[in-house]
Amino acid sequence: MTTLENRPNTALLVVDVQNAVVGEAHERDAVVANIGGLVDRARRERVPVVWVQHSDEDLERGSDGWRIVPELAPGDTEPVVEKHYGDSFEATTLETVLSDLGVGRLVVTGAQTDQCVRATLHGAFVRGYDTTLVSDAHTTEDQTEWGAPPPEKVIAHTNLYWTYETAPGRTAGTVTTENVDFGTP
Repeated sequence: MTTLENRPNTALLVVDVQNAVVGEAHERDAVVANIGGLVDRARRERVPVVWVQHSDEDLERGSDGWRIVPELAPGDTEPVVEKHYGDSFEATTLETVLSDLGVGRLVVTGAQTDQCVRATLHGAFVRGYDTTLVSDAHTTEDQTEWGAPPPEKVIAHTNLYWTYETAPGRTAGTVTTENVDFGTP
């Protein structure tokens, strides 16, 4: 279905599951476990796993907070894309990595739901990717202090609107961890 030519493959995209990003995240342990299960499954099924790792002035590259959580670890041959903006495609190598892998469909997990996950979902979709959000494998921290809804409502709202996202020649939607299908849509 993707609008990208000769890109029949699917990849699991793990966005910013880093110590400082998910340290105080809603249902952190359950979400990390779900992502871990998907990573294991993708590896067994020979589906590419692509990792995204954020850094900026508040999240210094090489710091403990910048590191991917200890429960997860990129494999030796799995690409790790460094980014500095919310959208994982913006000023990164992600598009090249996915093109080289023949990927036109993304299964998206990670953090923060209302920032980098949302920006990456939209960034992928407008670039022509079929984009599925794993509804129980993304999270965010409590930002109610700044006027945001509670994290569970942010997550629920993101799942709701992504379920019904549409565009010509592309598919979007949500699926639970247990119902992820890495095959063709």
